[in-house]
Amino acid sequence: MSENNLSPVERIKKASDGLRGTIKEGLKDEITGAISEDDQALLKFHGMYQQDDRDRREERAEKKLERLYSFMIRLRLPGGFLLPEQWIATHHIAGENSTGVIKITTRQTLQLHGLVKSKIKPTIQAFSKAHLDSIATCGDINRNVICAAHPMQSPIHKEVHQYAARISEYMMPKTRAYYEIWLDEEKLADKKDEEDPLYQDRYLPRKFKVAIAIPPNNDIDVFGNDVGLIAIIENDQLKGFNIAVGGGLSTTHGNPATYARLASVIGFIPAGELTLKAVYAIATIQRDFGNRSDRKLARLKYTVDRHGLGWFKEEVERRIGMAIEKERPYKFTERKDYYGWQKNADKLWYYTPFVENGRILDDENVKLKSALLEVAKTGKANFRFTGNQNLILADITETDKAEINRILEEYRIIEHTDKSSAIRKNSIACVALNTCPLALAEAQRYLPSLITKIEPLLEKYGLGGEDIIIRMTGCPNGCARPYIAEIGFVGTALGHYNLHLGGDHEGTRLNRIYKENLDEASILASLDEVFSIFRNERLSDEKFGDFTLRRFFPAAN
Repeated sequence: MSENNLSPVERIKKASDGLRGTIKEGLKDEITGAISEDDQALLKFHGMYQQDDRDRREERAEKKLERLYSFMIRLRLPGGFLLPEQWIATHHIAGENSTGVIKITTRQTLQLHGLVKSKIKPTIQAFSKAHLDSIATCGDINRNVICAAHPMQSPIHKEVHQYAARISEYMMPKTRAYYEIWLDEEKLADKKDEEDPLYQDRYLPRKFKVAIAIPPNNDIDVFGNDVGLIAIIENDQLKGFNIAVGGGLSTTHGNPATYARLASVIGFIPAGELTLKAVYAIATIQRDFGNRSDRKLARLKYTVDRHGLGWFKEEVERRIGMAIEKERPYKFTERKDYYGWQKNADKLWYYTPFVENGRILDDENVKLKSALLEVAKTGKANFRFTGNQNLILADITETDKAEINRILEEYRIIEHTDKSSAIRKNSIACVALNTCPLALAEAQRYLPSLITKIEPLLEKYGLGGEDIIIRMTGCPNGCARPYIAEIGFVGTALGHYNLHLGGDHEGTRLNRIYKENLDEASILASLDEVFSIFRNERLSDEKFGDFTLRRFFPAAN
């Protein structure tokens, strides 16, 4: 592609000296709480976004003050795993350097908000002491690799789960910029030592996401990712993975060239090095053929559709040097987190509490943050995170279960989880306002109160126990995966949302816009009507998403 056609971000990456830019110099500038626009693009590769408090923009503008800038930092946790001592470190880092709230993301990791510029380096250094980092969790690069969360899902969960770490390591950038800028590592004497055959000096056209699922539970929404690996397990042996390509959920209001897409299965790859090579090869195809002039059309899904699925499969085969086998049979029957106490094949115990929208804090409802610190202090439970913004207190022996349960009861975590409704437990929301610069509407701050108003409507029609999956985002970028929910809300303006219906319960079908630009009263009136029709017209055992597709979008059947 001609240099003249490159987007500004592409030029910034190529001229960045291995993602260094002038970040180091910008951190020393005490006149502003921000960093330069070019460095903002590079900082993402180090796991951070520059943000500001949008609730206070107007007030500060009136006083002729700079926006209240801060930074969000996101950890790299392949498969979403933390040791108890790492949770303790994260708890204290959050309290000392950020807003104090620990946010579980939809990609099985943690992020902190509200870091002022002077706190970034101490935060990263503190994480490093706990053997944690934020490398490659944002930016045009392979992001945090996610995996089926709960060890109860398979006797060989551990073997499958290890692929998340292996893929993450296999696709790490070679630049030492992160270590030089944040951890004071000596500069490389010879830059050839960081030459990167995967990312070169241009990295990928956009973010790249990999997910690993274990049927029959599609808890991580495998088809919403650039690359989806579906574990094929026979007689408790991992044979390999069906591999799917081209998933991605971001769209842009008013731009019909953008669209949500579910990944397409192109075949089966045996377990082992071939799996890693296939994922690597797909990334190189995206590197070489992805759109670098229009970032809105730069995800892998557009590359797949532009060249065709057949061409894409052949190109993967060419790059790995072998034919991809025919896909093997599998079936998804559910898409959920396993709340409460569960035991796996190794006779270890796991407790999954409900974490509303992934926000870990102490409030008037539940002191979750304090409870988790007490659990971590025992050293008797690991921490695993789910793709639905929950956590699992994990790998607890029979001997230690009573002690963990006592803490959970003392802090009323079990009571809080048990009394939360089915639809609330099946809900997730993106961060949105007040910090996300892309948000058009509220999400995580608003969805809990909206659900409080939806719950009586469900009870009114005897549907209170119905397992309906509900998602909300403050903009069309799809971070909380609203386009594969049974009920999806996508923000259009402050207080207004598109209402999406018709996604299936298993996460294998996109939903459709049912009504546009609704305020709260219109949302509740619409759902009241839909729930009434659902009660009266549903077929035996018909799921809500299947019913709404059949009833309101007959042409799609």
